Amino acid sequence: MRWNNQGITDKQTMADHQKIHPVAADAGRARPSQPLLPRGLSVSGKGDPAAAPNKKKRSCCCKCVCWTITLLVLILILLGTTGGILYLVFQPKLPNYSVDSLRISELRLNLDMSLYAKFNVRITATNPNKKIGIYYQKGSSLGVWYSETELCRGSLPRFYQGHWNTTVLNVALTGQNQYGRTLMAALQEQQQTGRIPLDLKVDVPVRVELGKMKLRKVRIIGGCLLMVDSLSANNLISIKASSCNFRVKL
Repeated sequence: MRWNNQGITDKQTMADHQKIHPVAADAGRARPSQPLLPRGLSVSGKGDPAAAPNKKKRSCCCKCVCWTITLLVLILILLGTTGGILYLVFQPKLPNYSVDSLRISELRLNLDMSLYAKFNVRITATNPNKKIGIYYQKGSSLGVWYSETELCRGSLPRFYQGHWNTTVLNVALTGQNQYGRTLMAALQEQQQTGRIPLDLKVDVPVRVELGKMKLRKVRIIGGCLLMVDSLSANNLISIKASSCNFRVKL
């Protein structure tokens, strides 16, 4: 065996050259130029630049919705408070109506077998409010019905009713029904009992005056159920019973 000048044999030198050195497992893989990141994230970690404007838009929309809801709630609270104050100050009450008398001028069959009717109704309207005036407007309707069939129709005059005022109204109503023969037979049969039910229906547009302030137009609707003894023409009809009910329609 031969030794070199460094004291290492030739055999050992050859062994060192033949030794296999380990190679890293990923040495042969191609490394990507940039690290793989979840969608929406950039290398700097600040996210996708296009996502920032969308978040700002959503934030602005949310703020607008919140402000709108808040404003509506404030308006409702203000209206409710104002309405409560006005109610306490003026203490509004519905007008009272009563049917004092009913007279039939004409009730006859025409040649075409239609029924012609002409009634005169006397109504008392009372305003029980001490701080509220009522303006009765054009376009009112007052009708007399029998068994869901209208006999005649008229309208109330335009007028102003002041505080604590009582007004008597005489209203003329006329009408013509094509089923005259059938209707007349039913009325004559009902008249034999001495109790004929009639329905007086009312629809009146009014404007309410609170102090010096006029409110928007509303409608007073309702009616009176009457029980009369006969329907003889040119005679004053006796009203045996009367029940009235009215309400305000905005």
